[in-house]
Parts: sequence; C-alpha cells; structure tokens
Amino acid sequence: MNKSTQGVRYGEVDRETTESCVHLVLDLDGGTRRDVSTGIAFFDHMLAQFAFHGRLDFGVNAEGDLHVDDHHTVEDVGICLGRAIRQALLDDPISRYGSTHTVMDDALVLVAMDISGRGQLYYDVGFKREKIGDLATECIREFFSALAANAGISLHIRKVAGENEHHVCEAIFKGFGLTLHEATRVVQRQGPSSTKGQIG
Repeated sequence: MNKSTQGVRYGEVDRETTESCVHLVLDLDGGTRRDVSTGIAFFDHMLAQFAFHGRLDFGVNAEGDLHVDDHHTVEDVGICLGRAIRQALLDDPISRYGSTHTVMDDALVLVAMDISGRGQLYYDVGFKREKIGDLATECIREFFSALAANAGISLHIRKVAGENEHHVCEAIFKGFGLTLHEATRVVQRQGPSSTKGQIG
C-alpha cells in the first residue's frame, strides 16, 4: 500500500524473528485494496475475506518456516494484525462494541468484541479436520488469540451450527471483519469510549 494514499487510521507493523518475517499494513477506512501473501493459500483466502467484509485496505507479506509447519507464520500474522489495529485506532472515540451472527450456507457463527484494551479470546469452535487446505485448524485459534492480545480486544467466537468446516472457518473470518468494522466506527462523543475515562 502506497503511503501517499493511506487514510488517517492507518497501521503498519514489521516483525522479523528466526521463524518468520512479516510486513503488514491496514487502513480502517479504506475498503478497496487487498494484497495478501503468506505462503498458506487457504489462510490467504481467509484474510482476503476478512478484509473485504471488514471494508478495510489490507496488505500482508509473510515468509515463514513452512517446512516446519504453519504455526509460526499464522501466529505472527495475528500478532502483527493486532498491533496494526491498535496503532490505527489513535485516540478517536469509537463505537467500541460489535457483534454479528454470520451465515455461510450451513454454518452459523457468532463473533462479538469489545475493544477494551484488555486482550483476551473466548473461543468455542470444534473442528474435526486437522487441516482445511494447507491451514491447520488448531492454528485458527492461535491466530485470533495472538490478534486479540495484541489489539487489546476482548473477543468471543462461537460456532452455533455447521457441518462443513470450510464454511465454518469462512464464517469466522467474515464475521470478524464485519464485527471489527462495526466496533471501530468513530462516534460523536466527548473523551474516551469508557466511563472510566480511559480504555484498559
């Protein structure tokens, strides 16, 4: 993403370890640009769904130790996305809360969040398959756990219904995008989005 075209609520994060190298950018008020490359095709598909339904500009390039497995790459993208969201929010008062029930054919998933400054994940999704495409299903939880912790989001994800696990996973990522968009809308309010006088 070209910095000359970025919006005000913009985040950019680089993370390099012995396990992965990630460069990630997002613009919460974009909605037309997506450039996703992690080396994990199904994960790329899910991130593109998140960005489209979240109505944000999003770019990520990740190179990880996929010869080991996908865990480090997926978790580190989650860390970077969480940090970019936190960076992009600035000090504007926001709606803060969001929730959605998202349908994908047979699948129905609840995603709810509070951008509280207290990052935590509550996750109730049971996958029977070890992998969907080239993404380990256990890494889905790790991605959202890392994201929630680094963004300061209290995040709930629950499968309500669904037998097709591709559909369930897609509903999760679409639902997260929809819910993040709702929770990050700027509102007319004096001061922070908390009666305590600060978030966190």
